[in-house]
Amino acid sequence: MKLKGHQIIIFGLPRFDSLIESTNYTTAKLLARENEVYYVENPFTIKDYFLLRKSNEYKIRKDHISLWDTSLVETDVPNLKVIIPPILFSINFLPEGALFRIALKLNEKLIRMKLKAIIARYNIKDFIFINSFNFHYPDIAEKLNPMLTIYHCLDPMVLTFNRKHGVVSEDRLVKTSDLVICSSRQLYVEKKRDNPNSYFIANAANLEHSSKALDPDLSVMPSIAKLKKPVIGYFGAIERRIDYDLLEKVIKKNTDKSFVFVGPEDKQFIPKWYYEAENVYFIGSVAYEHMPSVIKGFDVAIIPFKKDDVSNSIFPLKLFEYLGAGKPVVAIDFNPDLIEFTKGSVAFCSDAKSFSQAIEAAINNDNSSLIAERVKIAAENTWESRIDEMADIISNQFDIKEKSNLGNH
Repeated sequence: MKLKGHQIIIFGLPRFDSLIESTNYTTAKLLARENEVYYVENPFTIKDYFLLRKSNEYKIRKDHISLWDTSLVETDVPNLKVIIPPILFSINFLPEGALFRIALKLNEKLIRMKLKAIIARYNIKDFIFINSFNFHYPDIAEKLNPMLTIYHCLDPMVLTFNRKHGVVSEDRLVKTSDLVICSSRQLYVEKKRDNPNSYFIANAANLEHSSKALDPDLSVMPSIAKLKKPVIGYFGAIERRIDYDLLEKVIKKNTDKSFVFVGPEDKQFIPKWYYEAENVYFIGSVAYEHMPSVIKGFDVAIIPFKKDDVSNSIFPLKLFEYLGAGKPVVAIDFNPDLIEFTKGSVAFCSDAKSFSQAIEAAINNDNSSLIAERVKIAAENTWESRIDEMADIISNQFDIKEKSNLGNH
């Protein structure tokens, strides 16, 4: 990693103790190997406070959440500290326009006030500011005077809640950042139109963690172990991007198999039929630490994402987690870029018939040689290698900016 000895503030969308692994916090942890990193998590709003004030999530933060508090949350990663932003006004209900933008500036000012106090207390100088997909607050870096501003774009904007104001805000972020890093080639193509200094660095996997599924002494999670074999499994959020119509045909054609979905359920998108099918099971959310014991119980792992203009820019973390666990993977051919990264180890299917055939072939033809090949491909797509690549780009850009600033004085 070329990026060493820098101070970095990362403003991320997920909270640091989220049960689900995130690219944002993983990036913070790995950049902290050689740098001093401060992770600013997504702020609570007044609405969040009233909903969560009795939760453990709030209790962990209550001593740090004041606008005037400059204490940091320690982590188990050396050089990584967490900053808890102040509680903000709930403003997303406002229509896009001048009133919303005025309210947003107030919220951003509150965050910036706290960050300025922390920057002064801990003598943070010539720092790098990364907005890690927290497009809700596009102007935080303004008036903080970072040496370099970066926008880390991780997903297409889909949900109505995000698009309401996010389209305008993200457009501003892209255009005003010194550097834009995208997690898919499609996002890179889109963002490069507005910021020529854009790069594509794909998502990856935590091989050390996912490969625990290969440990013969690791027990399969009981809720998975009790299912009738073979088990066809999906690990991740169960929401709009899944092609429920195609998958329903596959499930009906394979009544001898158990189809299990492990993760948070967005029930507004899940057809009622799925809850009534005799060979479909929903386990609910499982902490990321238990992911290997879940995936170990899968005979075949699936990624049934819709083939549309949104999915063609998705680089799912679970792909390389499945491969790192040695599992055969069957997916819809939603993103053509994935073929390049998986080198023939994943069956990408265009319809229910080929999807069913690929599942059957994976069950009947799996062997130790194929397992080893999958793990090898996962090893070529680790977070360590991706963040090293990202760090090199940031380091080069930092040097260019530093020379430019010196030339202007």
